[in-house]
Amino acid sequence: MRKLKAQSLKRKVKVQSLKFLLLNFSFALFALHFTLPCFAQDKIVAVVNNDIITQKDLNDFMNFMRIQLSGEYAGRELEEKIQIMKVDLLNKLIEDRLILQEAKKNNTKIDENRVKAKINEIKSRYPSEAEFQNALTRQGLVQADIEAKIREQLLMYYIVEQKVREKIVIRPQEVTAFYNTNKNELASHEERGLEVITLANEKLAKTFADNLKKGEKLEDLAAKYPITLNQLRVLQGEELRKEIEHTVFNLKIGEISNPVKIDDKYYIFKLNNINPSKQLNLSEVQDKINAFLFDRKFQEELKKWLDELKKESYIKILQN
Repeated sequence: MRKLKAQSLKRKVKVQSLKFLLLNFSFALFALHFTLPCFAQDKIVAVVNNDIITQKDLNDFMNFMRIQLSGEYAGRELEEKIQIMKVDLLNKLIEDRLILQEAKKNNTKIDENRVKAKINEIKSRYPSEAEFQNALTRQGLVQADIEAKIREQLLMYYIVEQKVREKIVIRPQEVTAFYNTNKNELASHEERGLEVITLANEKLAKTFADNLKKGEKLEDLAAKYPITLNQLRVLQGEELRKEIEHTVFNLKIGEISNPVKIDDKYYIFKLNNINPSKQLNLSEVQDKINAFLFDRKFQEELKKWLDELKKESYIKILQN
């Protein structure tokens, strides 16, 4: 809640891609290959009432999440998220199965147009239909698998909305009380406006930075060097890479950094302006406080509801 999102100025260049890269995101999707024999894939790992969960269900769920998360993460960041998720994967599948069973009991229906819209949204992350289908193939999936998972997600969303979310109310006095208790922490973070020059060659990057520091105009240098130029706004305390955080927040206005290597690119930062941190009044943060309190209460109520479902259900885990 306390982290405000940095806003980048849109140009013809791909500013959003740059932002993802600086936040440890680099767009790539890695395949996960399975060499297990068929009998291992069909091994039952859990029983949930009248349903079973097999090793294949676990594998398919992992691959589906990989496709889903590729919209936000990639490369090392994606692999770290997948590894963290593995720890709670089976428990998540059990909870999902319980929610789906509850949705079926209540004859919950979904809008097929939303399934199509979600498929189209996922496809839009890929350059072409062929690239999308190739990504599915590398994960051992077909489009029908993705559609089935999306239907399940929508069923779970609808029943959770009905049983949990719609019952949550945040009263104005709760927002005010939270603000008064946390007023000192509800300040805006320092924001810095930057020009970011990207080059693919280390030697050229050093030469470019040296010439820029000597006073040569950026537009003149841009005509001589193969650069990408972006404008970016970042907040102190964002989850920037340490080397970026250290570089950017030690610059003075008008100062130019040395090239910083991120993956296979070199970045030069020029600090244009600073918006200092300031105390925010209630009207400025009440929407964020309300969202934070709602989410906290939702997580609490969802856990209570799931715990009740578990108590009323037969669950046996067979995985070692």
